[in-house]
Amino acid sequence: MLKVILIAGARPNFMKVSALYEEVRKYPRKINPIVVHTGQHFDRRMSHLFFHDLNLPKPDYYLNVGSLSHAQQTAKVLERLEPVLLKENPDIVIVVGDVNSTVAAALCASKLNIPVAHVEAGLRSFDRTMPEETNRILTDAISDYLFVTEEAGVRNLLKEGVSRNKIHFVGNVMIDTLKAQQKKAAESSILKELSLQEKKYALLTLHRPSNVDNKESFLNILKILETIQKDITVIWPVHPRTDKMIDVFRLKSKISPLKNLKMIPALGYLDFLKLMADAKFVLTDSGGIQEETTILNVPCLTLRENTERPVTISMGTNVLTGQNYRKIISESRNILKGKGKKGRIPPLWDGLASQRIIAILLKNCSQPR
Repeated sequence: MLKVILIAGARPNFMKVSALYEEVRKYPRKINPIVVHTGQHFDRRMSHLFFHDLNLPKPDYYLNVGSLSHAQQTAKVLERLEPVLLKENPDIVIVVGDVNSTVAAALCASKLNIPVAHVEAGLRSFDRTMPEETNRILTDAISDYLFVTEEAGVRNLLKEGVSRNKIHFVGNVMIDTLKAQQKKAAESSILKELSLQEKKYALLTLHRPSNVDNKESFLNILKILETIQKDITVIWPVHPRTDKMIDVFRLKSKISPLKNLKMIPALGYLDFLKLMADAKFVLTDSGGIQEETTILNVPCLTLRENTERPVTISMGTNVLTGQNYRKIISESRNILKGKGKKGRIPPLWDGLASQRIIAILLKNCSQPR
């Protein structure tokens, strides 16, 4: 049997690992999957709820890394994962996304001469101030299988000198999970619980250091939200990191007067998917949400200066706005007038990416090491 270790660490990882795990379960006599949760996201709503919503099994190993600095978090994953890899001696380690757990697990496996597969390879923002960009570049450099979500990823890897035979354009596993869970999410009662009507609210997510770790930037976003919430109710599931910075910067006095800005605790996957699907538009600084809104055909305003997912702009519903007040207000009001950006489905975003990935691994890793 092919022994495969799946690494999950943070919220976006769970959706990707869920799709892969569902696929490997189809091969009980060929693949032995082992799930390792690093504990990078340890908040119940950012971790345990997602495992429950996505029908992921209890992890075989939980590394309990927690929230630390980039160096400490990376080091702890390396330190605590190495004994697991030595004990299990897997045929391949699959890492997903671009968080600290991704690069740490890839490095740990590579040092032990265990093949590494990177799911969501080749994405580039070309902004080295983003920790995720460093994680993406390093992970791709040491991976043996690079599974790419969009054609720009293939071009990026080739420009970086990656061998073409390592690169596989397979589509997007995030979309696999969304399509698999969409019907179940539609049954969520979250709109009723929040007294909302379809398309009568906007949805906000905010967590990137460039937006929430700088007080001036955070205040600028609040100024933008102050105007938007006069036009439409804004629902804001607050990321634990963002919640912490609100306290650090003492911003509650700035937020509380905004009566149409509704802060709620971070949500599980199904409730959040329901909110996103039925929103009039979404404001975000997340990478994955740019992809999900494209599939759902929901207009998305991305509060960043760049994106590593250009297909969401060239083909999807995403508009890159940065923190430009005039642009964000103009775009939001166009959406409210029914003039929001329309999109198309990118190539291979068909819900079958996991099938392609596992088929490639079965073909190429059939002989145990």
